[in-house]
Amino acid sequence: MKKLKLFVLIAAFLNFNPAAAQHDKTMNIYDIDINALDGTSIDLSAYKGKYIMFVNVASECGFTNQYEGLQKLYDTYQNDLMIIGVPCNQFGQQEPGSSNEIETFCKKNYGVTFLMTEKIKVKGKEKHPLYEWLTDKKLNGKSSTSVKWNFQKFIIGRDGEFIDYFFSMTKPMSSKITKLIQ
Repeated sequence: MKKLKLFVLIAAFLNFNPAAAQHDKTMNIYDIDINALDGTSIDLSAYKGKYIMFVNVASECGFTNQYEGLQKLYDTYQNDLMIIGVPCNQFGQQEPGSSNEIETFCKKNYGVTFLMTEKIKVKGKEKHPLYEWLTDKKLNGKSSTSVKWNFQKFIIGRDGEFIDYFFSMTKPMSSKITKLIQ
């Protein structure tokens, strides 16, 4: 009984909360489930050892021409980098198309060969678990943010660690991005 009281006193003194400690534990990006545009499951762990860039994309946005830069970045660094486009219709309803329409648009207009996911929500109550992880320091261990607009970029390191994010204005071939993956 004395040991239990001592533990309670020490835990109270240290303000230890086992539930909070468990919640604050960082989650592994490779365990998150998401599907490709064609509905098949994407195994993110297949990209261990490479950088991953997640970009919420839209076909009718002022930044849509960044698909060209994203493809150039992918072509240049594909041995070390996987780019994953994540269609989202939450900003100005600028991605209204179906999966087939999105895929056709990207290939026809920009020659996109990098991976594209299903259309998801990147903010709000129905935010996909991928974007929960990308935007919450308690999950990714590094930084909290919100997605401000289409073409926000999130960089993940070779071992699945969160590295940084860049708002829409940062072009894919920016030295801010390329220096992180060289």
